[in-house]
Amino acid sequence: MEVHLRAVQQLFNSLDPSPFVARDLDQDAEEFIVGWARELPRTGEFRLVIHLDQYDDDPAVHERVAAAVRNFFEYRTRVASREFAQLMREGRLSLAIGLLFLGGCLLGARFMSGIAVDNPLVEFASEGLVIGGWVAMWRPMEIFLYEWWPLARKRSILARLARMQVELRRAAG
Repeated sequence: MEVHLRAVQQLFNSLDPSPFVARDLDQDAEEFIVGWARELPRTGEFRLVIHLDQYDDDPAVHERVAAAVRNFFEYRTRVASREFAQLMREGRLSLAIGLLFLGGCLLGARFMSGIAVDNPLVEFASEGLVIGGWVAMWRPMEIFLYEWWPLARKRSILARLARMQVELRRAAG
């Protein structure tokens, strides 16, 4: 991945009062880097080359910038991991509640069907309980079938970005 900037400060959020190594990346820079990373192959390591008009030859500056970028993506990886863990907790709780509700609805439907055979109103209520029970399973199924994998992919990309090599170069021209 390659980025061209006037100065290295453009890479970071100017409103963040944190020390340089702990600063947040500029939102546009983060979106650009993450977006580019999503388009690259899912295997291998990333490398970020920053071309600077105002280039500083000091190796300490290079290492501080590289450390700041890696620290930012390490933090974002931890946040994504917490989001993933929270989603899985929500999924497990939703599944337990859904299964209990489904079981209660199925038992209620069976009980109603046994009370009044061939009564259309009871059949309607019984079918309504069955449908309601299955609808209660919607959220856990949504989490465990669809919602977890985009978060897992995001976490994987962020972890790879947290390990990437960052290189500063003088802009050509």
